[in-house]
Amino acid sequence: MYTSFPIRWRRLTRLLPLLLLLTGACSKGSDPAVVPTPPSPPPAPAAPSQMAVWLTTSDKSALFFRQKLNLQFVANNNADPTIVVDTTRTFQTMDGFGYTLTGGSAQLIGRMSAPARAALLKELFATDSTSIGISYLRVSIGASDLDERVFTYDDSPTPDPSLANFSLAPDQVYLIPVLRQILALNPAIKILGSPWTAPSWMKTNASPVGGALRPEYYDAYARYFVKYVQGMAAEGIPIDAVTLQNEPLNPYNNPSMVMQAVEQASFIKNNVGPAFQAAGLKTKIIAYDHNADRPDYPLTILGDPAANPYVDGSAFHLYGGSIEALSQVHNAYPDKAVYFTEQWTQAPGNFPQDLPYHVRNLEIGAPRNWSRNVLEWNLANDPGYGPHTPGGCTECLGAVTINGDQVSRNPAYYAIAHSSKFVRPGSVRVATNEPANLPNVAYKTPAGRRVLVVLNSGSAPQSFNIAYRGKVVNTILYGSSVATYIW
Repeated sequence: MYTSFPIRWRRLTRLLPLLLLLTGACSKGSDPAVVPTPPSPPPAPAAPSQMAVWLTTSDKSALFFRQKLNLQFVANNNADPTIVVDTTRTFQTMDGFGYTLTGGSAQLIGRMSAPARAALLKELFATDSTSIGISYLRVSIGASDLDERVFTYDDSPTPDPSLANFSLAPDQVYLIPVLRQILALNPAIKILGSPWTAPSWMKTNASPVGGALRPEYYDAYARYFVKYVQGMAAEGIPIDAVTLQNEPLNPYNNPSMVMQAVEQASFIKNNVGPAFQAAGLKTKIIAYDHNADRPDYPLTILGDPAANPYVDGSAFHLYGGSIEALSQVHNAYPDKAVYFTEQWTQAPGNFPQDLPYHVRNLEIGAPRNWSRNVLEWNLANDPGYGPHTPGGCTECLGAVTINGDQVSRNPAYYAIAHSSKFVRPGSVRVATNEPANLPNVAYKTPAGRRVLVVLNSGSAPQSFNIAYRGKVVNTILYGSSVATYIW
């Protein structure tokens, strides 16, 4: 009985115009040829928005959500702070945004059901509108501390300087198959390899933890890198670049190895550089790969006239120092690239604090200080923050948490997504100013679009302008929240 009334009412409403017309004509006693004035046409639809906006709020009320706003560029008529985007002033070209695909991450992904794994990899790595478009990955050469066990590619019980026992077999279980699936989605993705240790028989303490590379094995270890790059290429996995030691000043991780700046300079100029050159490898050699509090380390290597020609640039983490140190190294050697290769989120995570910290210091701070990429640590963990080696990181929160086929998304997922989806490889950073509480970074993409990532570092909503070519869009951003603006 509840449906009959609406149906009858709809029938009646169809007759109302005719009834009203007839009633009006009769009551006026007018000429039946007189036709009433038709109603005014509906207003023309508003012009489509000139700017798309994707928002993540610190209270999670919006999580990488495309806002339904109609934003138009108009003449400036307000006193709000203004971010001026100047595409005539350009800086570095971007290689991409992403994560470290640790062995543990690959293991968790590899153990998902085929449909769930395919869906997650598409969400992360495809380049269509449904993906966040990760365009850069770091992988470990051998095990990192976020593998379930320690290994290298030549764990011979006795010295093996000929590398007769070299094998990528440990990575053929999960890492290599997952990388192949990723490359099928995005063949252009860049991959950086970093070792946590050399084989123990090459080291001064014969242990996977700490110690240093014995000078008599410098040549063998250089050939180890060559075999790694060639072996991965044979698996269909191009290695764009390598660093020579993850955190070379950290002897405490499992695995780990110490390599001082003068040692790394010697290793590059006398061994790795010539070995890559002799093998015809185009893989870049990147120095350092540790905290921003020691810019003297990469400066020592770049200042060595024999090592410098082999070095593409320097890589940084931010567990110590200031992100501005990257500019210090760039300014000293502007022809060399700068990379940002690692920063963790401490488990269990604190979204209202983690999101603005990472966006301000990494996704905005690193590119504003000349970095060509931004990589978060790490891609995936299980609900217990594993896998990890004995003594490895027990509090590293991945960008995603994988529990069987169930996936949850964590702060680093959203921090990276705000850049990776829109700032495609080949995008060029362009000039912007930084009004108070509005750190930002802007780009011009290969497709000719403009992308602006803005953080409101204050606690209250902030109204501001985005100025481009003499006109402005006025908008508002919630406190401790991030938005990406595309036009």
